[in-house]
Amino acid sequence: MLKIYHNPRCSKSRAGLKYLQDKGLEPEIRLYLKEEYTEAELADVLMRMAKKPVEIIRTHEKIYKTDFKGKNFNDDEWIKILIEFPNLIQRPIVVNDHRAIFAVPAETMEEIL
Repeated sequence: MLKIYHNPRCSKSRAGLKYLQDKGLEPEIRLYLKEEYTEAELADVLMRMAKKPVEIIRTHEKIYKTDFKGKNFNDDEWIKILIEFPNLIQRPIVVNDHRAIFAVPAETMEEIL
């Protein structure tokens, strides 16, 4: 299984998908802005990445700066926030059977292919 959490409006996400396709791979494409993560799914992705929710946040987003910057939330609270505001999640994230990786630059995916 190979899955990419993809935002087609993001150049880095498009580059990640193209990288996989250029290698002849056809991952499952998850348009996570339209098909929300579940709490269990996001927790699983984070576990596969060996990261805490705060480590995958796009801190330059306006909503982060206005509503969340400088506030302390526990991991469960961050997961709920990221589900409510999925544009705060770094992209693309690529997942295989055992690991997940934030795939920027796209070549970093080689670690899990």
